[in-house]
Amino acid sequence: MSQIFDFLSELRENNNREWFNDNKNRYKAALSEFEGVVGQMIASIGQLDDAVRLLEPKECIFRIYKDIRFSKNKEPYKTNMGAYLARGGRKSKFSGYYMHMEPNGSFLSGGIYLPEPAVLSRVREDIDLYYDDFINIINNPSFKQHFPELHGDKLKTTPKGYSKDNPASEILKHKSLYVARMLSNNEVNSPSYIAEATETFRALKPFNDFLNRAIEDL
Repeated sequence: MSQIFDFLSELRENNNREWFNDNKNRYKAALSEFEGVVGQMIASIGQLDDAVRLLEPKECIFRIYKDIRFSKNKEPYKTNMGAYLARGGRKSKFSGYYMHMEPNGSFLSGGIYLPEPAVLSRVREDIDLYYDDFINIINNPSFKQHFPELHGDKLKTTPKGYSKDNPASEILKHKSLYVARMLSNNEVNSPSYIAEATETFRALKPFNDFLNRAIEDL
């Protein structure tokens, strides 16, 4: 991933339109390299999950251009490359597989991030109804090895309609519900990156399946 990391490292130090335009060919080369990696990941994950199998990289990759209209940080470009592998691509409401490349900040992730209220409500219903199943998934040793904790901002109190004594109370407070495995630069640059990422996402799949069964009913 040398072209990706080299370009992003320099972009971090020169996050302005003039530098970016002067280095547009380097950006295109880095993006092409990333598209190739995403294509390999789609092929690999597609053997585990049919919902991913027919995706195209360009459906999954997020733009590098930032929306700075409502942001205090006016730097125009992201200093990472990311792709979301889920049915429908990067704009999907479904839980999927996220790959993020950034010098000293790469990770693999999955789950639901700031979902629409209807999606979050439906997921909470299933966590409440099938709490034991959910706990068994996130406590599975293979899952724990890759994803030791759940992430996501939480409400201060149990959401309306659920008792504070509900055994699922702490999980139901989540406004986002996702997991992540951080990666070193060496792990991303390793020839075994695709294989290792595939095994990480294999452990993630039951978590995605649980969330998506709820979302499919919408």
